[in-house]
Amino acid sequence: MSFFTVDGISLQFGGLKAVDAVSFSVEKGEIFTIIGPNGAGKTSIFNLISRLYNPTSGKLFFEGRDITDVPPHQIAKLGIARTFQNIELFENATMLANLLVGRHCHATTQMWQEMLFLPSVRRAERDHRRKVEEVIEFLDLQAYRDKLIAGLPYGVRKVIEVARALCSEPKLILLDEPSSGLNVEETDDMSFWIRDIRSELGITVLMVEHDMTLVNRVSDRVLALNYGKVLASGTPSEVQAHPDVIAAYLGA
Repeated sequence: MSFFTVDGISLQFGGLKAVDAVSFSVEKGEIFTIIGPNGAGKTSIFNLISRLYNPTSGKLFFEGRDITDVPPHQIAKLGIARTFQNIELFENATMLANLLVGRHCHATTQMWQEMLFLPSVRRAERDHRRKVEEVIEFLDLQAYRDKLIAGLPYGVRKVIEVARALCSEPKLILLDEPSSGLNVEETDDMSFWIRDIRSELGITVLMVEHDMTLVNRVSDRVLALNYGKVLASGTPSEVQAHPDVIAAYLGA
């Protein structure tokens, strides 16, 4: 079985099928991108994987395990992290505090131990801080360590959200439109980070993206959706040349 598999997954809201019997697989170490027009069901698939939604039918498999019924709070512990279309950070906290939130899934101490600030708690805090500092260095965010999120530029916040996801030490990272709202230079930087996440950290990437320049730069394979259904899958060039994709999405 593949590293990650979506098997005939569907999501229905009343009479509306947001996702309609979608199947695909992602291999370990791959950058796999889902494209499609607004309303195609891309983010709905991410919400199904994150277990924010329960599928109407179908199965999800991660490292050979059926995760279809795994509770949402357990997903990060399995090694799946994500970002969001709209940045979900604590604006009145520092970048460092936001990144430490990403370590929550690795918490091993109990509340009573933390209240007493026992040696085990201090050791754990040092370990969490060390991992966060590694991510800060990896994404070159040192200048923002103690800055409040509310005062940071939008492009920096996008990178910080990726950083928080990386702090959970995922095996699979879901990037939901990572270039949305970025200028050309920031998008170029994001393309480097995405490739480095795979090549240097060994993390498999599943991405939703509209910017076809970014898709072409980083993707090994692409899946095109429209109205919740699969239109085509293959290499970026194969998918962009598919007549159904041209008609539904690319418009040329």
